[in-house]
Amino acid sequence: MIEFHFVRWKNFLSTGNVFTEVDLHLHDTTLITGENGAGKSTILDALCFGLYGKPFRKVKKNQLINSVNNGGTVVEVEFMINGNDYKIVRGIKPAILDIYQNGKPKDQAANVRDSQEDIEKNILRMNQKSFTQMVILGSSSFIPFMQLSTHVRREVIEDLLDIGVFSTMSALLKDKTSDNKQTLALTEKEIHGIDSMIDMQKEQSKFDEERRKSELERCETRIGEIDSNIKKVDEDIEDINSQITELYNQISDESKVHKKSDRILKLETDLDKKKKNALKVIDFYNNNDNCPTCTQKISDEIKLEKIKERNDTIAELDDGIEKLAKEIEKINVRTNEIKKLREVIENKETDLVRSKQAKTADERERSLLFGKIKDLNNEEFTHTADKLLELNEQKSEKLSEKEGLLNKKQMFEIATLILKDSGIKAKIIKQYVPIINQLVNKYLAAMDFFVKFELDENFSEKILSRHRDDFSYDSFSEGEKMRIDLSLLFTWRTIAKMKNSASTNLLILDEVFDASLDTNGCDEFLKILEKLESSNVFVISHKADIMQDKFHNHIRFEKYKNFSRIAA
Repeated sequence: MIEFHFVRWKNFLSTGNVFTEVDLHLHDTTLITGENGAGKSTILDALCFGLYGKPFRKVKKNQLINSVNNGGTVVEVEFMINGNDYKIVRGIKPAILDIYQNGKPKDQAANVRDSQEDIEKNILRMNQKSFTQMVILGSSSFIPFMQLSTHVRREVIEDLLDIGVFSTMSALLKDKTSDNKQTLALTEKEIHGIDSMIDMQKEQSKFDEERRKSELERCETRIGEIDSNIKKVDEDIEDINSQITELYNQISDESKVHKKSDRILKLETDLDKKKKNALKVIDFYNNNDNCPTCTQKISDEIKLEKIKERNDTIAELDDGIEKLAKEIEKINVRTNEIKKLREVIENKETDLVRSKQAKTADERERSLLFGKIKDLNNEEFTHTADKLLELNEQKSEKLSEKEGLLNKKQMFEIATLILKDSGIKAKIIKQYVPIINQLVNKYLAAMDFFVKFELDENFSEKILSRHRDDFSYDSFSEGEKMRIDLSLLFTWRTIAKMKNSASTNLLILDEVFDASLDTNGCDEFLKILEKLESSNVFVISHKADIMQDKFHNHIRFEKYKNFSRIAA
């Protein structure tokens, strides 16, 4: 049995960023009321979204996100199955799907689809269609059992009777039958291939020795070619090494040239500095008559003397600078020569590496060829008789496999007949159809709706009035249809409890009293609710004024600052 405990949600539909929580097992009967748009039916969408990732109503996934906060949508559902506590947390923006078992995260599949399959098949053991037939009866998006297609009706009944396993077995059997058919065809093809190989074996044996000899000749010829290549490469390597040595000899003064260049450049800088200082002194005596330190007048004789001394110094410096310039020019010429020689050396060293790599590749190929020659010389060719014996043994094994596959094929055919809808499932359903009909009529009578309701083994209905008039579901008024829907819902829950398959404490009825049931029908229905064992019934209605005193608990939803919430 699935015992639902709590459902809570936030940023879901019109609900804001604070969790709205509903205790699902505290009270036997709970009335949920509120104005239109207050959010009283949100519990249906929250439950279905939390468990199945899809809302109860036809609402697109992106429309479930609160349009004001635009994110942080979270729904949590807590329940117990066979003494194990479960909690499913599902969210949008960000996407969340977390499953907890007894307070600990449960191992989950890598993708959401597989995780959802685990929830439905291994935890809840019912899909959304069965859940809505068992738990929810609503006036909006709910499709009553009687309005479902025959195929979907069968799915619901199979889940209810816990015979869906036979459909799973049938699907698995279909795969196994297909695999068996393919394997059998492949085995027959392999047998045919072996027969062809037996026919060709004698001819093939003649070719093997010729191939071996031809391959030996090819390997030996290639080894000769490789030896010649290696000899030539060795000569090239020796020549390149000699050239590199000679080139390095030609640049043996490289270090000295660099040091001399640095020294001359420094000296040139010093001479330029001294020349600039001399020019400053000349400029001073040309433009000043008094000493800036003692303010005494400087005589023309001293000025001329000082200027002449500095001009003599500048002349000497210019001469030195000119000589240095010539030396620098010589050094630059040599530096360029060394640079060009360096480029030549780099190219030669690249050639050397390539030659060595080519030699290594040749040596590797030669080694492989010697190995192949060794293998060819050691190769033992099976005689035709031995090979034929081997092929016949293979054929015998394949014939044995074929026999086993044929036996399996026969077994699968028998199992397919058993697992067809008309097989074992039909027998089980046939046993329960009278019980189902008995229960439906019992609940109909309890709501003062006296007809004879019958479902056949194909889940088609036949309804007889007191006057034995033959009706279908569509023949009745909306209120009468609702009585039938309620009776079926109670029947499914009773059957589930008997089978202990999809039994649950939770029952939610959305506005079933508001339009479809009259006062008498409502009273009778409430009496039925009071008799339900181990059930927590939630009724969503607009009729708070006349109904709230008939329920153990009352939850009222309201709009506050444009958000839905439970009223205090």
